[in-house]
Amino acid sequence: MKIIDVHNHPDWHGHNLDAFLANMDQYNIDKTWILSWECRKSDYNPSYAHVIPAEVLGSSTGPIPFSRCVSYVERAPERFILGYCPDPLDPDACQKLQAANKIYGANVCGELKSRTMYDSPDCLRLFRLAAELKMPVTFHLQYDMQPTIHEPWEEWWGGTIDTLERTLQACPDTIFLGHAPGFWIHISGDDQWKTSNYPIPDSPVLPGGRLPELLRKYPNLMCDISAGSGCRALSRDPGFAKKFLLEFQDRICYARDYFDNIHQEFLNSLDLPEKVLAKIYAENSERLLEDYR
Repeated sequence: MKIIDVHNHPDWHGHNLDAFLANMDQYNIDKTWILSWECRKSDYNPSYAHVIPAEVLGSSTGPIPFSRCVSYVERAPERFILGYCPDPLDPDACQKLQAANKIYGANVCGELKSRTMYDSPDCLRLFRLAAELKMPVTFHLQYDMQPTIHEPWEEWWGGTIDTLERTLQACPDTIFLGHAPGFWIHISGDDQWKTSNYPIPDSPVLPGGRLPELLRKYPNLMCDISAGSGCRALSRDPGFAKKFLLEFQDRICYARDYFDNIHQEFLNSLDLPEKVLAKIYAENSERLLEDYR
């Protein structure tokens, strides 16, 4: 079965190109969407310093430079799909996105991970351009609902689930792939999102989750199951996960944002129909890029 990872990064967690390709081969991954990450250095947690190339390369554009994504694609074009998202706070963001698409052939606008509200005028302008360029937008949503003045730094990206809904309404022609704790915690109708970025393990998913609600309401929203946030949201309640994946089988894309195999192991444990797995593993992402051309 063909497998496409729609969310990973160059030189991430110490993986150079050779290690990256070996890891893909180990887990039978045919292609990877290789994504940048631009933001101000003051915006991201200092704990990222040991896992991102910017700290080694001295990047002026943010944690994961677009130049490194280009380098991977140039050296292994058959294995990578090029992604790029400029920091929307950059006054030249739209010009940079257009150049990445026209000059380098970037097909995906991602990863967007910026400490700004995603329904701000700067972001909406960028998203509307992405729609014109036929580039789906992969975004990171995360917020701390109990900030404290005693913490030296609070991590938040993009706003809240309500911000996302306003963004979906404002940009109906833009395809969005949701990712990260502030997105996946809303798979359930409980109030765990008020106290934690991640759900309690083995806690049942309750009716009324905002994420299923948004998927039913907005056809321009898709899901990227990467990282612990995606895997924990699904694995907390495997019975619900199977129903969720069956209902939204055309809107879910396999992704990792790391180099383990937890997502494949979980998906393969659910006894999903092979045609559903084929969609999640590759067909949805292939169709997205083909239909969006």
